[in-house]
Amino acid sequence: MSEVEGVAVEGRQLKRVRGSTRVRSAVLWEVLRGVLVRIAPGGGPSAVVDVGGGTGGFAVPLAELGHRVTVVDASPDALAALERRAAEAGVRVRAVQGDAADLPDLLGPGAADLVLCHSVLEYVDDPAAAMAALAQAVRPGGAVSLLTSGKIAAVLHRAIAGHFDDAARLLADPAGRWGEGDRMPRRFTRESLSELAAGAGLRVAELHGVRIFADLVPGGTLDADAASADALIALESAAAGHPVLRDLATQLHLVADKPGP
Repeated sequence: MSEVEGVAVEGRQLKRVRGSTRVRSAVLWEVLRGVLVRIAPGGGPSAVVDVGGGTGGFAVPLAELGHRVTVVDASPDALAALERRAAEAGVRVRAVQGDAADLPDLLGPGAADLVLCHSVLEYVDDPAAAMAALAQAVRPGGAVSLLTSGKIAAVLHRAIAGHFDDAARLLADPAGRWGEGDRMPRRFTRESLSELAAGAGLRVAELHGVRIFADLVPGGTLDADAASADALIALESAAAGHPVLRDLATQLHLVADKPGP
């Protein structure tokens, strides 16, 4: 079942899932809903490219809503799972094997109205090259949705867990890592993510925090109490754009527009 199900998108309601999962995806889908409405060519379905979209957690629900979706992923196993998932849902999602940096060669320039690049920039060899490829793949007037791990949140979480030395190292490290045992190759701040987008010729339109509070609340509490999950979603939504609180989010979500001709 998709991690994004249970969230109303463009006026339609997808299946409900556990409260903790719904909370962690609600703000992201709220923002994407607005972006899709804003950039829709002629008010119709959009061409969406999901880079690193794996097994279709975003792609399949978007296809169910009528959008034309392509997933580009380096893993043939993930793409095979995506195709099975799409078939089970009764929708078509195009699967293309490749990396973010190869996007213009794989799809051509200006192929997408919206490019999703979620939880990918942390792992690529050259984030600037990947960003340049994303910018080439989106049409003028379209948008790129970036979701990355937040450095400041990681500092906070290590400190709360009692790993104070790790938190200090993470805070000082330009890549946002706490040591050799850290499995995350890099993390971003609001400033570093914005600079990356601007360097590729994109204009920062929106920047939100995703999971500001959700990862500090026991998941079992939210799974057992729908009212608490709804209240936390409302709080996350209200705080997502707060100029201080958004920097504390586990993930940073940046929407960048490509200027028109």
